[in-house]
Amino acid sequence: MNLVIDIGNSRIKIAVFDQQNKIVFFQIAKKDNWLEVLTEITHHFSIEYVGVSQVGKRIETLNDFLQKKKLPYMYVSSGLKLPFGIAYETPQTLGADRIALASGALAHQQNTNQLIIDVGTCVTYDFITDDNVYQGGAISPGLKLRYKSLNDYTEKLPMLNTAVEMIPLIGKNTNMSIHSGILHGLANEIEGIIVKYKLKFDNLTVYLTGGDQKLLERYIKNKIFVNSNFLLLEGINYLLNLNK
Repeated sequence: MNLVIDIGNSRIKIAVFDQQNKIVFFQIAKKDNWLEVLTEITHHFSIEYVGVSQVGKRIETLNDFLQKKKLPYMYVSSGLKLPFGIAYETPQTLGADRIALASGALAHQQNTNQLIIDVGTCVTYDFITDDNVYQGGAISPGLKLRYKSLNDYTEKLPMLNTAVEMIPLIGKNTNMSIHSGILHGLANEIEGIIVKYKLKFDNLTVYLTGGDQKLLERYIKNKIFVNSNFLLLEGINYLLNLNK
């Protein structure tokens, strides 16, 4: 079995894949208890290999844990054997999360134009052409960053939590105006980028994934998405099997 770990900016996702590449365990762990979760997993599952995608610096306590357990592990990077070619000008700066997401899309299907949109701390757009070459994409602020920036860079606008209820287009007070601007604004950004890609590339498959996926898709009229809550984890697992 493969143990797969996604260490993002905000959350740590942990999954176990069986020999048929099906998820048999999944948990979102907190940063103060995730090693305990890993300990429980290694007690309950026969883990053979470990794949890690991490944004930022590597956590040495994780390396120590894996070495103590004598588990062979792999960090996602552009230096691995990849299921796609790279046309990106600086592959060494390409984030592990973006590499894993592209790999996850190719685990689902190949030889088609694919746009992967990941809505988390940042919103990333990653594009693969139908000859299985990663081209690049875009990065913009996610929902929480947008709320925080309005509070940080203005004198009077409050810091709000992301609204969980459906927000109308026209805000009738300051708080509702902030919610409307951020939620409808990001939804329209996503829709606008999809339209531009569809005009330029035929047979486009679009993935929407990430922590804010379910919230944002309520505001997006374009429902052509292939939804996958586990696309990044599937990508790590695919890379792990490819590089064993």
